[in-house]
Amino acid sequence: MSNQVSVPKSRKQKAKHELKELLVIFFYLAFFFCALVTYSMLLLNEYHVKYLNYAFALINALVITKVIMIGEYAHVGKRGETKPLVLSALWKAFLYTLLVFAFHVVEEVIKRLIHGAAMAEASRNIRIDELLGRSLVVFCVFIPFFAFREFRRVMGEEEFKALVFGKPEPKNPAVPTKN
Repeated sequence: MSNQVSVPKSRKQKAKHELKELLVIFFYLAFFFCALVTYSMLLLNEYHVKYLNYAFALINALVITKVIMIGEYAHVGKRGETKPLVLSALWKAFLYTLLVFAFHVVEEVIKRLIHGAAMAEASRNIRIDELLGRSLVVFCVFIPFFAFREFRRVMGEEEFKALVFGKPEPKNPAVPTKN
C-alpha cells in the first residue's frame, strides 16, 4: 500500500494549469526584462560602465508574475471585460501597472526599513521617478500581454491555441479530418 495521498484529478489539473500559467507569464516577462538589461548593458558599455544584472530581471519577472496571478485571483479588471477588446486590454494593462507600482513602493519602503531607516525617512527617500519609469516600461510590456489574454478569454482556450499554434491532431483517429 502506498503512503502517497490521492489528489482528485481536478485538483491536479488545476495545479498543472496554474503552473503552466505561471511559467508562460514568467517567460514572457523574463524575455522583455532580460532584453532591457541587455540594452542597458550595451548602452552603458559605450561609457565604459560595467552593468550586468540578469538576476534582478529574472527576480522582477517572477515577482510581477505573482502580482499578476494574485490580481487575476482577485478579479482585477473584470468590469472592463464588457468593453471592446482593445479597451479591455488597455484597462487591464493600466490597472495591473498600478498594482505593480504599488507593490514596488511597498517593497522599497520595506527594504529601507530593514536597513534601519525610520518610516518617514524610508518613504521620503523612494525614487518615484525611477519607479514611474519602470512602470511605464511595465505598462508597455503589459499591453500586448493583456491583448493576447483578452483574445484567449473571448475565443476560448482551444480555439486560441489552434489559431496561434496551429490545429492540433485529432484525438480520435476514426474521425475523418477536412483536407
